[in-house]
Amino acid sequence: MSSGERASPALDVAHVSHRFGARAALSDVSLSVARGHFTALLGPNGAGKTTLFSVITRLYSNQDGQVSILGHALDREPSRALARLGVVFQARTLDTDLTVAQNLLYHASLHGIARKAAKARITALLDRVGLSDRRDDKVRTLSGGQSRRIEIARSLVHEPRLLLLDEPTVGLDLESRADIVAIVRALVREEGLSVLWATHIFEEIDAGDDAVVLHRGRIVARGTAGSIAQGDETLEAAFRRLVAEPARQAA
Repeated sequence: MSSGERASPALDVAHVSHRFGARAALSDVSLSVARGHFTALLGPNGAGKTTLFSVITRLYSNQDGQVSILGHALDREPSRALARLGVVFQARTLDTDLTVAQNLLYHASLHGIARKAAKARITALLDRVGLSDRRDDKVRTLSGGQSRRIEIARSLVHEPRLLLLDEPTVGLDLESRADIVAIVRALVREEGLSVLWATHIFEEIDAGDDAVVLHRGRIVARGTAGSIAQGDETLEAAFRRLVAEPARQAA
């Protein structure tokens, strides 16, 4: 890792805006993810979370502002920036007609990882997500929670240092949600991975987590999850207050 990478946050989003025609999807959004931290991106449906993820992953080119990943500007060094990034999108993206191992090996090949090294890496990752015994099973035979765990493993095949997860537990039962959260928090704690976790499920967030609240394409609060709440407020109550305030101000 270069000295520039060591000195930079894992993710730096500075004054990013994006429009779809006349509609502003993101307006002057700035946030950062510290290296080795779990950061929650909270927002209701339509807040702009997925659009922001699409800008960070370069699916969309932001019209204003700058994105840097571990000190590498996305517009000037896209290959270096994206090589350090792993992503779990909200939509399921595994090939259900392939086995677990085939999905992961295909992803490794896209990153130019030699087959022998890829197999060793995949073995370790499947053990990490608790699915070593499903290596040769077709993805269609997995539960929703198991598929998500494989997507996390796939996102880590090329050894990124920043992981983005867009609503990774939506549609899962309580036990599966808890498993996914535990796996990702262990990656932060034990491997120093940096995480941006987009969600609207408050139970997944701890009071000490860094948190950013996004609403209608704008940042309306940031700080630790505990500091965003006022007095005896729960995080959910604070979120509802923050989401309501812009609407009242605009009225």
